[in-house]
Amino acid sequence: MASQAGQDHPNKESALKTIAVNRKALHDYHILESHEAGIALTGTEVKSIREGRANLREAYARPTDGELWLYGCHIAPYTRGGPHNHDPIRPRKLLLHREELDELIGKVGQKGFTIVPLRLYLKRGLVKVQIGLAKGRKQYEKREVLVQREVEREIRRELKATRRP
Repeated sequence: MASQAGQDHPNKESALKTIAVNRKALHDYHILESHEAGIALTGTEVKSIREGRANLREAYARPTDGELWLYGCHIAPYTRGGPHNHDPIRPRKLLLHREELDELIGKVGQKGFTIVPLRLYLKRGLVKVQIGLAKGRKQYEKREVLVQREVEREIRRELKATRRP
């Protein structure tokens, strides 16, 4: 049986490989909407990301001259990069459709909104970043979210215990 050229992977969702997740952003911000963006990288950055050596903890995105740039994302130097290695925390351009970009830049112009990276992953061999339009949480809101998660966890635990014979 010959395979047909040009067909997409039969299970597209399984083709995603998560490299880094920004848990701090999920705690510190209320995410209003999210978008998938490409990211302009050098060859050694891609190889380092494939090794899983990226960190989004202190990263954020900011519009500059009609483009969206990712700042503070740490991609460790590639172990076998030699003199061709990259700066680990250099600004990186995010690649979006013009309509999405204009919409995000317009919303960030409003007070209290920011763009944070949520997840860095590989999708069919390409490095993608999931960015979210976010509004900062107050300290008391963070505590409320933690209490609510704990209550939901207890409820799931009780339901699971009652289902067992």
